[in-house]
Amino acid sequence: MSFIELFLIAAGLSADAFAVAVCAGLSMKKADLKSALTVGLYFGVFQAAMPVAGYFAATWFADKIAAYGHWIAFALLSFLGVKMIAGSFDKDGRNEVSVKFSRMLPLAVATSIDALAVGVSFAFLRVNVAPAALLIGVTTLALSVAGVKIGNVFGMRFKSKAEFAGGVILAGIGVKVLIEGLI
Repeated sequence: MSFIELFLIAAGLSADAFAVAVCAGLSMKKADLKSALTVGLYFGVFQAAMPVAGYFAATWFADKIAAYGHWIAFALLSFLGVKMIAGSFDKDGRNEVSVKFSRMLPLAVATSIDALAVGVSFAFLRVNVAPAALLIGVTTLALSVAGVKIGNVFGMRFKSKAEFAGGVILAGIGVKVLIEGLI
């Protein structure tokens, strides 16, 4: 598999993480470099680790995740999206997005489940998984950091409307993942 093909896969896998990072940035009062890097690292590490896990687990684990992975991602993203929508009505600003482990872990898992299946396909295609996973992780890290910053610029201007839109986007991604998993 060529570098360009791997980069396109990395960019495709990063799309959900980028969208979620934008949503996180929408809700932050100030997206400093530390917060943006924290979000990027969570997403980048999980996006890099999942193809490796899929590669080594190959068909055994993929069958189980393929059957339920879309439901898990749907539940996590929809729950967080609805919570974000509800937070958009909070006029005191108490629902600012946190980069704490308890908040970031479900987001990182939900946005990286599809990378597990990619790892399985890497095993069948005999792709060298280490450089492929590294490229996926670095791409996701970079796009997620940018997403937080982009979301924060819009969030500072539009406050609760932006948070509401971010919640709708998260829930929409959850629905998209579910529909794709059922088709």
